[in-house]
Amino acid sequence: MNFFQQQDHARRQTRTLVILFVLAVAAIVLAVNVVMAMCWILLQGQPLAGTHSYPHGFFVTNTLITVVLICGGTLIEMFNLRGGGDTVARMAGGRLVMPNTGERHERRLLNIVEEMALASGVACPKTYLMEKEESINAFAAGYSPNEAVIVVTRGTLVRLTRDELQGVIAHEFSHILNGDMRLNIKLIGVLFGIEMLADFGLRVIDFAGYRYGEGIGERRLTIFHIGILAFGTTFFLIGYIGLFFGRLIKSAVSRQREFLADASAVQFTRNPDGLGCALRKIGGLARKGFAQSNIEHHSAERLSHLFLSAVRPGLMAGFFATHPPIRERLRRIYGRDIGMLDGPELVVAEPVERDRPDNRLPDIPFLAPGFVSGEAHMQAAAEAIAATAASAYGNTHETGNPLQKIRLAPEIDQAMHEPGGASAIVYALLLEGGRHQQLLSLREHAPAQSARAERLAQLICQLPSNARLPLLDLSMPALRQLSIADRAVLLKNVDRMIAADQRVTLYEFVLQTVLTRRLDARAGRATPFRFSALTELKAECAILFSLAAHVAAPLLQQSAVVLFMRAVRAYPQLGLAEQDLIGAQALGFAKVKLALDRANLLAPLATPMLIKSLVAIVDADRNMPLEIADLLRAICAAIDAPMPAKVAAIYTESGWPEAA
Repeated sequence: MNFFQQQDHARRQTRTLVILFVLAVAAIVLAVNVVMAMCWILLQGQPLAGTHSYPHGFFVTNTLITVVLICGGTLIEMFNLRGGGDTVARMAGGRLVMPNTGERHERRLLNIVEEMALASGVACPKTYLMEKEESINAFAAGYSPNEAVIVVTRGTLVRLTRDELQGVIAHEFSHILNGDMRLNIKLIGVLFGIEMLADFGLRVIDFAGYRYGEGIGERRLTIFHIGILAFGTTFFLIGYIGLFFGRLIKSAVSRQREFLADASAVQFTRNPDGLGCALRKIGGLARKGFAQSNIEHHSAERLSHLFLSAVRPGLMAGFFATHPPIRERLRRIYGRDIGMLDGPELVVAEPVERDRPDNRLPDIPFLAPGFVSGEAHMQAAAEAIAATAASAYGNTHETGNPLQKIRLAPEIDQAMHEPGGASAIVYALLLEGGRHQQLLSLREHAPAQSARAERLAQLICQLPSNARLPLLDLSMPALRQLSIADRAVLLKNVDRMIAADQRVTLYEFVLQTVLTRRLDARAGRATPFRFSALTELKAECAILFSLAAHVAAPLLQQSAVVLFMRAVRAYPQLGLAEQDLIGAQALGFAKVKLALDRANLLAPLATPMLIKSLVAIVDADRNMPLEIADLLRAICAAIDAPMPAKVAAIYTESGWPEAA
């Protein structure tokens, strides 16, 4: 199942989620009305048997109050989660791992995350650490691949080898690339609503206990206290209906996704022992009496469906479990039954110092050209990892990559780890070739960063062209530390630099598109799907096909009409013809941006046809020019889609250079 099929599957599961939510609300409303009716009868001193009369609007009032409480809680929580992955990470008690951290375990973690980001062609995620959790666990969260975060526990850092940690991070990247995260965040909000009554009941019980404890002199349990306690206990017990449905929903959504993420992680790293040994440590130590995946944070149960392994292994296991049994996951990873305690001692109480010398990624050949994603995208990404696994920060002893030892210039390394330096890298990328007008604009509007940007521009010019956009991706965690106001200033300065010479080059368009999509104030917010088929965006497709055709024409020495028709023939259902080709002069930035914004509202299964049609402009038996790859990279970033393998290969086939 590829990325887009998985996204569509998530949409269908969302419908199931809505149905189960409605059933849960109906069951809770029924229970509330039954209990309130019994309370009314008892207060009237009447026997439960027989016919009873109730005040006018009694059941309607109970129903409305219950529905408003549940739906209101869900809507409030959904609103609170509008910040995406960062909000969820903080909800779990995570601390942002600073890109310039010097702590060696955190540095190793960031290196691995950056390797995976380079390989998969998405913006490097922010990384959070659950400092107080000594268990082995992790999760990914966010509304889209380009604004995801990865959260790991302290135990994951200190109890796993590098290969095992890489397997865990690959599992979380699988969730990012398989489109799981959007549904998982929706699930948090829905479950909060239907479990609110249990929480409300507990608060009422606490209030009654507090009021009772306030008594002066002889304390007597009054009818008032008994009533409040009974009221709170009733709501608490009714709330367990929500807990039942919550577990049912989680189990329906989560378990198969864990199997898919496990399989994708193995394909990603080409090393089943990485994730396999991490799971064996979790399962084996649990059998020895250690709670090696338990999360102690008070939000653990609400977020349980996000984690690598069960946060409460003994709670409502079996049919209602949020995760498959570890033994079954191991059987699927290794293709055979394997004991969790087989092999070397699995208890690692002290921090891991180094890996076994034979833990290396094999040389994996490129896949055939074409659009792939999901599990197939992982296979292509494995090649990218093998080619770029050496750390960009000079820690080449960690990677064990036999292909090449590479590093960036120390000044670039330092700059992309802190917000001010990352901003200077953005400006430096726009100073390519020492463009005079851009430099003057930068000196006028960002004088404090102009000198540093000039120095960085000279170093970046020494890099091959295909290393520059990945450098922007690696700088993204630091850029996301900027405040909303500072991001707006950065984007405004970028706009001024681009407009300084009264023209917009393709390279500038790509940088501006990627930066706007990832740093704009609206970045990271959930995007609804409005168009179910590509045929609903015929005009937008004509704009994007025309843009790609005009960019490719001089590079491929072909007519723009010929190239445009290649894209048209790749998806003839659109009904486009030669006369639909838009002239180069009519393709303004505003028109293209609007087309991309509308394309971002496509349903998942309609998106790959757009990208396939654009890729079809380049013959399958020809190398893709970097300029076309840059354009396709920007389009994929704008519509929150993973890059095709043919595009991703352009940025990894020559690797990163040795720096001075």
